[in-house]
Amino acid sequence: LWHSDSSFRPIPAKFSLLSARVVNPKGGNTEFADMRAAYDALDDETKAEIEDLVCEHSLMYSRGSLGFTEYTDDEKAMFKPVLQRLVRTHPVHRRKSLYLSSHAGKIVSMSVPEGRLLLRDLNEHATNAEFVYVHKWKLHDLVMWDNRQTMHR
Repeated sequence: LWHSDSSFRPIPAKFSLLSARVVNPKGGNTEFADMRAAYDALDDETKAEIEDLVCEHSLMYSRGSLGFTEYTDDEKAMFKPVLQRLVRTHPVHRRKSLYLSSHAGKIVSMSVPEGRLLLRDLNEHATNAEFVYVHKWKLHDLVMWDNRQTMHR
């Protein structure tokens, strides 16, 4: 699933890295979606519509979409949904980007169906081939990315 690491935590991951120690001879590529370029490509009406929206991110939502629905009370308490802005501004260079993830299952100010349709449409837009880089792994590759401005799978 397309995601941003730990978006379901109150303070999500800024950066992540992967290092290739073993490479599968078939498949195993990692795709990265540039959420800055995806935001930039939205029309002005959509940008205005989503500017102040807040999403609920939950590990249980993303896992539930894959059929994992049995959780203990402790797990439910540990993974309570957190709120994240849908449009974020990078703290250093001030560039705006979408902040999406498979963990986002609800938009706070919308009905569940309306919010999920908008999230689905934005995810489809953001993962369009024009915004995606596919990394084909070679032994000893090291890839690092900014989770505040990318999604990956």
